Amino acid sequence: MSAVPENDPLPSPRDSGSQPLEPQGADPATPSTGPAAPLDVVIAGGGVAALEAALALRDLAGDRVAITMLAADEDFVYRPLTVREPFAHGRAERYSMSKMAADIGFELRAQRFAWVDPAARIAYTDEGDELAYDALLLALGARIHPRFNHAYTIDDSHLDDILHGLLQDIEGGYVKRLAFVIPARMGWQLPLYELALMTAARARELDVPLSIAITTPEESPLAIFGSGASEAVSKLLAQAGIELLGSAYVEVPSWDKVILNPADRELTFDRVVALPELYGPAVRGVPAAEHGFIPVDLHSKVRGVERVYAAGDATDFVLKHGGISAEQADAAAEAIAALGGAAIEPKRFQPTVYGMLLTGGPPLYLRAHVTGGHGFSSEASAEPLWSPPRKIVARYLGPYLESVEPR
Repeated sequence: MSAVPENDPLPSPRDSGSQPLEPQGADPATPSTGPAAPLDVVIAGGGVAALEAALALRDLAGDRVAITMLAADEDFVYRPLTVREPFAHGRAERYSMSKMAADIGFELRAQRFAWVDPAARIAYTDEGDELAYDALLLALGARIHPRFNHAYTIDDSHLDDILHGLLQDIEGGYVKRLAFVIPARMGWQLPLYELALMTAARARELDVPLSIAITTPEESPLAIFGSGASEAVSKLLAQAGIELLGSAYVEVPSWDKVILNPADRELTFDRVVALPELYGPAVRGVPAAEHGFIPVDLHSKVRGVERVYAAGDATDFVLKHGGISAEQADAAAEAIAALGGAAIEPKRFQPTVYGMLLTGGPPLYLRAHVTGGHGFSSEASAEPLWSPPRKIVARYLGPYLESVEPR
């Protein structure tokens, strides 16, 4: 099945001139007589990268692949919208994994991936089951670790629980000075800016006094999107009355204090909200980069092992974002489809970052083509810069989610 509109408005995020990782055609181990057996593909994970890869494989390789997905959660949660949950917008969209398996055409195993023996090409589950594979895609996500002991750490798996009481205290007038802190090892920063802007909007709506500051190691807000987009965000923060403290490396020694370095400046707040630090899954059986992330090449192939790929927040690519995860998954799917005999040339991963910034009012749309971890061509607009204008831009998953109803 194809989940891509005939006239796809999204630009291709990869280099069309790249070469296949391996010769196209059947696996050398496949007998030359008779029809080739489907390539057994195991996908570990049930998030954006996993589902995007499954959709891409089914479109690119059809029956040349047999897909098994290891995902313990019953639902796929549209995580970028969880930032709205503390503000009484209802739960983020949820989609049945069982229905998605039936729609896309993969076997769903309600188990978690544990480790891999790449020499034997066997993936092991947390229950000790063995799954032989011809290609394995690790879409495991990152591990969240609080950087500060005296701050509310953003965790989109239960954000309403974390911030509900804080918002009640703001509405009651008990919190008048609030800090949003980005640690030195940055993950995806957009949710922190969204929470700050939506909190400021709520305070204005209720006419309660609230001073908000954001600290960031970057010189300007969301600098990854380039100067034009960053300037637009700066103006938005100024209009909301939010102070930005740039080039700030901070410590949070207590619930009411933030120390800014290198100036050794101490600021007092009533509460502090912080992004977490992210760590990789440190998968047994594959190499690990710094902090346990999985090292991959530009085709999303894990460096140093054969037939193993990785996509999403688990990889060593510095940006952690659903759209980036989908682009990496597309690169992996093309390489795996070619391995299974599909007549395609796998293209290299070349990231374009799409960010819809929720503000408590009309959203701001940001787009940047990225190289070397920095935005070099960017734009910001009050009008959508892509279609459909969803939070996660994914070539296959985006149109699929537009076509089905959440739970």
